[in-house]
Amino acid sequence: MTPADRLQTIQEYYFSQKLREVKMLQAQGKPIINMGVGSPDLLPSKRVVQAIQQAVVEPNAHQYQSYIGLPEFRSAITDFYNRFFNVSLNTEKEILPLMGSKEGILHISLAFLNLGDKVLIPNPGYPTYASVTKLVGATPVFYELDAKTNWLPNLEELEKTDLSKVKMMWISYPHMPTGAKANKKFYQDLVSFATRNSILLINDNPYSFILNDTPTSILSVKGAKEVALELNSLSKSFNMAGWRVGMLLGNEQFLKEVLKVKTQQDSGMFYGIQKGAIEALKTNQLWFDSINEIYKERRKLIWKFLDKLGCSYKKDSVGMFVWAKIPLGISSEEMTDKLLYEKSIFVASGTVFGSKGEGYIRLSLCVEKNQIKEAISRL
Repeated sequence: MTPADRLQTIQEYYFSQKLREVKMLQAQGKPIINMGVGSPDLLPSKRVVQAIQQAVVEPNAHQYQSYIGLPEFRSAITDFYNRFFNVSLNTEKEILPLMGSKEGILHISLAFLNLGDKVLIPNPGYPTYASVTKLVGATPVFYELDAKTNWLPNLEELEKTDLSKVKMMWISYPHMPTGAKANKKFYQDLVSFATRNSILLINDNPYSFILNDTPTSILSVKGAKEVALELNSLSKSFNMAGWRVGMLLGNEQFLKEVLKVKTQQDSGMFYGIQKGAIEALKTNQLWFDSINEIYKERRKLIWKFLDKLGCSYKKDSVGMFVWAKIPLGISSEEMTDKLLYEKSIFVASGTVFGSKGEGYIRLSLCVEKNQIKEAISRL
């Protein structure tokens, strides 16, 4: 049986492949320290865990659930966005819960892209944007980001290019992998750019509360709901990555189209997970302050690790990762292989995120302090 032609356009996700290699080395007795993957090692709030525990014994907990989530779950999302982003959402029409925001990337692409459509994708950026674009038969068009512009796209230069077949544009701020931030002025310019060129914007926004004092949603700027959607997730901010809880927010008509796809692919989110998510979304600022204190301590140690390697980095970057420029004379993949095979330390090569990631490595803050100290000692 031959595989579908579409699979010729993509490879297995890098971290899926690389983590098998890491596990193989661990099985051989190598004491691997994993500093490459952003999977939170901290626990969710006790109240969140108690909520799911209590929910699983309720009479309807194990039945199929609504495709659009519990009304109280959507209401919790509405309240959360109002409190932290100053964004007003219609609970019934402008919120679509997802089983993780990653599935939303595929749902949105299937809902809006036709064969031959073009999609603007950040370089460097999350690799799944390009992979999914190829899977649905559309064409990725990479827009380059650079440290000189703080990893923001040059919209004036972009508008000089042929955008006639561009239907969609992916952005992600706070930016993964670099940790760069966007402000409302940039979002307003971006919305104007998308409006002029009839482009659907999607902001992937899972890192807003990690080491960031100014959480911002693209939906907070005037006119955004006419041309933009926002993906968000509970994975990073609430230490619930394995729960697979995400959400898509924005224009009612856009969400109706995405729902047509979603209803073919799942049968609703587990009741207990929704109950836990509701409790998480009731969280106040103290929760974020507490986890950020831990991440601050870890980040200082990561900086020491990078100093030992002779790398440079920006201390005002936000999010769950540190993006570091490596010394001249060695490539990103050479650096990562050297650390993995000589020091048993796994970090991500910048090239995983695109050609503009050459010369960089990315390190996760989801590593205990003692592990980071051990990594420093190995250098």
